[in-house]
Amino acid sequence: MRIVYLVPSIANEGGVARVLSTKANYLVQKLGHEVHIVTQNKGNVPLFYHFDAAIFLHDILLTGTPFAFLWSYQKALSVIFKKIQPDCIIVADNGLKGYLVPWLFPTKTPILFESHGSKFIQEQASKNTFFGKLTYRFLILLKIFCAKKFDTFIVLSEASLQEWKLYNALVIPNPLATIPVKKANLQSKKVIAVARNTYEKGLDRLLPIWQKTSLANPDWTLEIYGNQVTNGTLLQLAKALQIENSVRFYEPVKNIEAKYQEAAVVLMTSRSEGLPMILLEAMAVGLPAIAYDCPCGPRAIITEGENGFLIPDGNENVFIAKLTLLLQNVALRVQMGNNASKITAKYDLETVMLQWQNLFETVAKK
Repeated sequence: MRIVYLVPSIANEGGVARVLSTKANYLVQKLGHEVHIVTQNKGNVPLFYHFDAAIFLHDILLTGTPFAFLWSYQKALSVIFKKIQPDCIIVADNGLKGYLVPWLFPTKTPILFESHGSKFIQEQASKNTFFGKLTYRFLILLKIFCAKKFDTFIVLSEASLQEWKLYNALVIPNPLATIPVKKANLQSKKVIAVARNTYEKGLDRLLPIWQKTSLANPDWTLEIYGNQVTNGTLLQLAKALQIENSVRFYEPVKNIEAKYQEAAVVLMTSRSEGLPMILLEAMAVGLPAIAYDCPCGPRAIITEGENGFLIPDGNENVFIAKLTLLLQNVALRVQMGNNASKITAKYDLETVMLQWQNLFETVAKK
């Protein structure tokens, strides 16, 4: 089967690129499919994750006004589709153009949407005005309308299924690329967070939490790994909060599993998530997790009080209290860490890819 993925970029350390590398490699190596990945504006160089040499990489240049942008997108993809003659098209693009693909390309070829984010995802703070609120509401309704046009709309969890409420939706979670052999011993005094420095990922919400937590736990350190975390904005905020001595900022590293193994707790303060690989991979190593109950990924992974704490979104005081509890209670960390590592069975690579293979066989019959 010839499978084409449409994704803005795979030249980054993000969760979508991580998952796509795992799945695309499996599709060509284990299942014998022909896989093509179409990115935009040099979105496939340089690659952060490994993509098998048998995978075909394409890139298209998109510039200009929104209308010129869409016209260029439609024209370039038409040329690629005509050449490849795909049996299945998978859109992994949360941008508006991703939702418009079935309208831009009326075709009998099955078009699937792979949703890696919340329906309510916001890449920047919305304007608190009547027009700003109206625009936000309109975009959500437009997403829902367009989502119904896809042959199948794949979501990553039951929580996401409830969020979208679509008749054509199907749950297939992200897989773990590997099952960790070495687990964290949870004895270090390091807390870890992994996220790019964007509004959506909410690192600006994490630093004030750490400021208050570190007052009672001065011997602990927070390590933050991610794209643009070493730029001026977070450093300035850390200095303003007077926590620059207890926070360390690092650019992305390929062997993030080793960093999880050195930590004792993993934190997430995102404003929205799909099914965050950061939590899956950290908890697989045995880290208890604390995350805001944002829409809607963390609640699909964290079982409150068993493998971590799910905090009411934006409730800083509860977050601080639960974090302090874990930092000061080794036995509780170990208990929750042991429970956290049990999630690996649900996200086993072979199991997840069997679900994808079954879906491909189903859409091929249609």
